[in-house]
Amino acid sequence: MSPTSIREFADNAVDPKVRGYLHLPDSPNGDALVLSHGAGSNAQSPLLIALAETFSAAGFTVLRCDLPYRQTRSFGPPGPGDAARDRAGLKNALAALKKIIPGRLFLGGHSYGGRQSSMLCAEPAENAEPVAALLLLSYPLHPPRKPEQQRTQHLPDLRTPALFVHGTRDPFGSIAELEQALKMIPAKTKLLTVEGAGHDLGFKGKAKHVDLTSAVLAAFKDFLG
Repeated sequence: MSPTSIREFADNAVDPKVRGYLHLPDSPNGDALVLSHGAGSNAQSPLLIALAETFSAAGFTVLRCDLPYRQTRSFGPPGPGDAARDRAGLKNALAALKKIIPGRLFLGGHSYGGRQSSMLCAEPAENAEPVAALLLLSYPLHPPRKPEQQRTQHLPDLRTPALFVHGTRDPFGSIAELEQALKMIPAKTKLLTVEGAGHDLGFKGKAKHVDLTSAVLAAFKDFLG
């Protein structure tokens, strides 16, 4: 594992703007990862910071970014009309990273951020940077206690390989429900279960779980082959 540096990052020449924090490894492997946050969070999420540090130490250039809705409002969840613009923000973030790294682009996110990442990859790829693989943490399969409201409509169109990381006590979807949903995806998938974890995967407050992020990194590298 190599040391890394972190700096604020912004691309104000595009709309939506790209805002976040760039983790630059001392020994880059040429690949990059965009990480986005959940509906009630931001780029300073303890989970995103820990993941970015772990992946960057392994050579990945990592951008953890504030989605456009969060750039507009400092708190609260996204509104019904925010999703398309948030996906456009992810598209711009990928394009910004492609200007500074020569290798593969990966896209990842926690909960809402992961869902929008998967939806972006399921859309027609006009003028979009190709994503080599997805890292989807605590995918929000349905609202808590509403299993009939499945968020799976786009999954049959998802042809980007995807690693899912999911807690066994996540109220947004059980492991069994997620396993069924993964069967809808024509691309390669893998599920990493986190025993006893809820939707936050154990990252409450300022808690850090290096063992989890190391396990996610190992699973992701193995998934890439």
